[in-house]
Amino acid sequence: MKNYILLLILLVYAFSNLINAQTTVKKSGDTWELIVDDMPFDVKGVTFGYDKDVKNYDTYFKDLQFLGVNTIRLWGTNENTLKLLDAAEKYKIKVMVGIWMRHGRPGMEDDDSFNYLEDKKGMETMYENAIQTVKKYKNHAAVLTWTIGNEVYLNMATDPEKVAYSKLLERICSDIKKIDSTHPIASVEAWTFGLEWWQKYVPSIDIYGLNSYGYGANLLSEELLKRNIDKPYIITEFGVTGEWDIQETKNGIKIEPTDTQKYETIFEGYHDWIKSKPNCLGVYVFHYANGNSFASPWLFTHHNGSLRPQYWAIREAFTGEKPINSVPVIETFSLPDSKFMSTTWIPVTLDVLDDEKDNLEVSFYYNQRTGSRKRRDQINKLEFKGNLNSGFKIQLPKEHGAIKVYVNVKDAYNNIGIASTSIEVHDDEAKDKKYLVPKASLPFYIYKDGEVNPYLPTAYMGNYKDIEVDLQHNDDVQSGNSCLRIGYNEVYGWYGLGFVDPANDWGEILGGYDITGAETFSFWAKASKKNIIATIGFGLIGKDKPYPDTAKISKEIKLSTKWKKYTIKLKNLDLTCIRSGFVLFTSSYGTTQDIFFDDVVFE
Repeated sequence: MKNYILLLILLVYAFSNLINAQTTVKKSGDTWELIVDDMPFDVKGVTFGYDKDVKNYDTYFKDLQFLGVNTIRLWGTNENTLKLLDAAEKYKIKVMVGIWMRHGRPGMEDDDSFNYLEDKKGMETMYENAIQTVKKYKNHAAVLTWTIGNEVYLNMATDPEKVAYSKLLERICSDIKKIDSTHPIASVEAWTFGLEWWQKYVPSIDIYGLNSYGYGANLLSEELLKRNIDKPYIITEFGVTGEWDIQETKNGIKIEPTDTQKYETIFEGYHDWIKSKPNCLGVYVFHYANGNSFASPWLFTHHNGSLRPQYWAIREAFTGEKPINSVPVIETFSLPDSKFMSTTWIPVTLDVLDDEKDNLEVSFYYNQRTGSRKRRDQINKLEFKGNLNSGFKIQLPKEHGAIKVYVNVKDAYNNIGIASTSIEVHDDEAKDKKYLVPKASLPFYIYKDGEVNPYLPTAYMGNYKDIEVDLQHNDDVQSGNSCLRIGYNEVYGWYGLGFVDPANDWGEILGGYDITGAETFSFWAKASKKNIIATIGFGLIGKDKPYPDTAKISKEIKLSTKWKKYTIKLKNLDLTCIRSGFVLFTSSYGTTQDIFFDDVVFE
């Protein structure tokens, strides 16, 4: 009897989850609505940047409730997705589940490149991933919609490629409908770049996902009507105008909108450009996340753990509530309008207003807008002296060319106001630097506990099909919680693996790091069997490529079954551009094998 009752309870619970997961799209007159559990659902969303931080899901979802957010958007799924969906459901927040589709060329999203005209196997892999994702999560109550791809048309060069991708997209969408009738399907594109192709080739899309920043969001409704598109849309990324659309410059650097403009775009834009449109189902504001790189001050809700105006703007847009504590307003921030030698100390003009008259903490940083992607993302500290009463001076860094300079003003409530400007710097040594890549801070870890991975293991060589990489192996680690395991599942043949930046690149794209100043390269290693001989080091890409490693060095080692530290000295090596931060070559003779590494570091 007890077992019967328990089974009945489980069946009722499962059935209720299926009912709760029901989402439909409905049109009444000229107005489109998203219906969830038979009730209208206005999408008040954010893109979610904390999917890997599982232990703090409760904190984030409680905070999202405080902001009035009822849904989050993911670009793809990973090993944490089920836990994330469970946490979202606990707080009654729906999830737009993303299914990633590869880009046809390196672009704004990443440096990947996929051939939609020739790589049939790769397309089949994407298809299977999409179908399996839907099968895995379709009955979860937190799922709102499926979202296939993000800005793929934008990052594609030719029309034949776009046609090939469109046909794959329609195959995926139409087959998803056969296995899940309870969730609508969206696909996402930048601005209106996908409309022509979706209309012609992908009729199975239910909702058009359009990424749009600034005033452009106000024009989307009319764009769809002009093309006679009788489908609803969601603005799947939204915020202040991005750098890619900014026209005004100073010293050749795009002028970033002010904090006030960032706030007003979200708050006023939501009401005037989004909520008022009859064919718009809502918005996902970009980006509920924390960062310390270029995009963070511009678009994120948190910067170095502090609250940005975007955070409070989301709350007022979705709930009507004003900030509990106002972000400091930087009324004036300027530097002398001249060109200076590096290391020069220059005065700063700075005026700050804080409504609560908190004690304010001021700091200065700079950013380069040239060179590799990671160099353009990097924000570096500036030396400064002074205070708000007597004024500040900053010391210009050893860089050449125009730099973007930031002032950060933090209050007692953990709000942070940020303003930026630019200045020209001259440095003879930096002027002659051949490869403009980010400067690494020492010690520079290539691998540490599975969390520090500036280079990615994508350079597979030899019998690569039998290589297995586990970045978070947790059995018998040398230190911390995880180590790196490289497994080989064949009994003969050689294999190699390189950790490179950018991922999947063999020297055609500028990347890597300037590790100048490092004196040693060291790592801990062991093997699963005795007498495994491996060649280990860094540097892989030769000078026949446009962007090679400026140094290569390796060491042949007979590995033990116990952890041992190995060190390579780096005297007289040119470390100004290391593309391949870690390289392994070895062979197997009659048995499978595992090699383990930990604390791989330049010091």
